[in-house]
Amino acid sequence: MKAIEITDVRKRYRNLQALKGVSFTVERGEFFGLLGPNGAGKTTLISILAGLNRADSGRVQVLGHDVVEDYRMARRMLGVVPQELVFDPFFTVRETLRLQSGYFGMRNNDDWIDEIMANLDLTNKADSNMRQLSGGMKRRVLVAQALVHRPPVIVLDEPTAGVDVELRQTLWKFISRLNREGHTIILTTHYLEEAEALCDRIAMLKFGEVVALDRTSSLLNQFAGLQLVLTLSRGVLPPALEALRMPANPGERAHRLRLSGYEAVEPILAALREAGCEIEDMEVSKADLEDVFVQIMRREGHMPGSTPATAMEAAA
Repeated sequence: MKAIEITDVRKRYRNLQALKGVSFTVERGEFFGLLGPNGAGKTTLISILAGLNRADSGRVQVLGHDVVEDYRMARRMLGVVPQELVFDPFFTVRETLRLQSGYFGMRNNDDWIDEIMANLDLTNKADSNMRQLSGGMKRRVLVAQALVHRPPVIVLDEPTAGVDVELRQTLWKFISRLNREGHTIILTTHYLEEAEALCDRIAMLKFGEVVALDRTSSLLNQFAGLQLVLTLSRGVLPPALEALRMPANPGERAHRLRLSGYEAVEPILAALREAGCEIEDMEVSKADLEDVFVQIMRREGHMPGSTPATAMEAAA
């Protein structure tokens, strides 16, 4: 049985087709990344998974439970950390977590609540009112709420957006432990170094469609590999090397050239010398997930930030 099964899911908002037949599965115990630019449809898909929105067509299952036909069990299997800071200002941290336990019919859950708070460094805030907490502390409480009923599947929608390094390290240490213990984790993030370090497999969405789905290591090998990063103080890149050019990061002066291996560096340098170029800076590096992301998004002529604001808001 799969942890998550998403089959041909479609969703339209007026004139915007937010999801265009999305299909993929997530294995039990997997750490899975769901990536894409603003407006790709990630949050729409998560909202459908969590029962906060309903697909126009298609099917979504959580551990075999349909999110529409068997929504009670599907939601019990799922813990979701939303992007937005949503909280009740009239309760303390402990009261908030006890109340969340009650939604799932769990009594006498204080031992687990204490363990969650300890792992998220919330113990000294247990009796503090929610409205007194900083943004980072509120984010920790959202994570704790998602975990309080011990869900086997955990969805983290931008969990570290705008938080400090300490929280990021604390959160990933705890979440990685839960994953080792058998919990399935689904992560959306714009911090691609997090996805690269944590995720076993990655799906990339663009304009409501899956444009890449593979193991993280396979994506890195297939789309990236070695690259030579060059900054020229004189001359322009000769036409013979244009076929090796990779997309540059916004505002970057350097040229990024794809390498088949380290032995390919010398012929490139020879071509530059012949063209009369002078090198200001040079390094050989292994491309990371950000480089892969840029290549995949540009393959169809789209980069993050190029979507009109209205479409981004509707399809986020």
